[in-house]
Amino acid sequence: MSMIGPSRWADAGAAMLRTRLDTLNRQVSDGRKGPGYGDIAPEARRAIDLRADIARREVWQGTIDRTLARTDVTQKALGRLSDIATQFYQETIRMDGVSDVRIAAVAAQARAAMAEVATLMNERHAGEYLFSGSDSANPPIPDPANIASAGFATDIAAAVAGLGGGNAAAVAAATLAAAQSNAAGTTPFSAFLSDPAEGLTEPRRSVPAAEGDRVEYGILANRNAVATSEGETTGSWARDILRGLATLAAIDPAQAELGTDFTALVATVRDGFRSAIDAIGEERGALGAVEQRLEATKRRHDEVSVALTGQLVQIEEVDMADTISQLRATQTQLEASYRAISSLSGLTLTRFLA
Repeated sequence: MSMIGPSRWADAGAAMLRTRLDTLNRQVSDGRKGPGYGDIAPEARRAIDLRADIARREVWQGTIDRTLARTDVTQKALGRLSDIATQFYQETIRMDGVSDVRIAAVAAQARAAMAEVATLMNERHAGEYLFSGSDSANPPIPDPANIASAGFATDIAAAVAGLGGGNAAAVAAATLAAAQSNAAGTTPFSAFLSDPAEGLTEPRRSVPAAEGDRVEYGILANRNAVATSEGETTGSWARDILRGLATLAAIDPAQAELGTDFTALVATVRDGFRSAIDAIGEERGALGAVEQRLEATKRRHDEVSVALTGQLVQIEEVDMADTISQLRATQTQLEASYRAISSLSGLTLTRFLA
């Protein structure tokens, strides 16, 4: 004789409990309410929006991290450039009345420093030239090793060679014009940076830090980013340094005997280095402010992401303590169901009516 209806009801109840137990086991295993958005209805749309917002902030944070790495390298290069300008500023203070040997030594040091300055201006990070603007795949100074023989340097040397007879102001003006020139064959800078339609007019490089917020951080090799050069200057701290070094490199020790012409030219060089030092200080300060702004923005993204993640957790994840409690209760119910089914398995109509 076959089993009666209650046995089938017990089997159906046990199947429901097994399904419930499987769901609870999975939830305890991965902590999520379910693998699909249907498992978190009606909060699915909100969960999608939260995930998209968190993902956007992660992208911004990654972009900010890469930018801060670039600005850190830029700051180090600017620091060394400032040190070079300071070193030769101090040398020009000591050049009045010094020996021919000392003047010759300073000239040799200046030639070496020009190559170092060019190398610093060609500093790279992650394969990108930091001082090239949007032309970051190419160096801002194409031939750093031979910068001492570049057109601007030979023009400056020719002007310095003609020093004498009260023409110090004219010589200084000639060195200024050579350093300011963007003409091919004269400027040491790349064709892109020297192009009036591109490098000389393009905005500073910037980075998206948040929705609708782009932060400028780039510094170009041939012109100031934010600094205002004053005094004896080309208008560019980089050009001021190169002009001063090229002038010192071209000085003949015998020219010290020219008296006023010599001291006036050296004073012009000294004032140019002073302008460069001040301008680099402004650039570094402004870049430091940019770094602080980016770091603050990154922290804000992190704080908001933490809050958004908390909201997402409430939507998508289970309360683990409550889920474990339900799991144990369901296991107990299923065991009881199995015992009931076992008891009913031997029950027939004859035994039921007896």
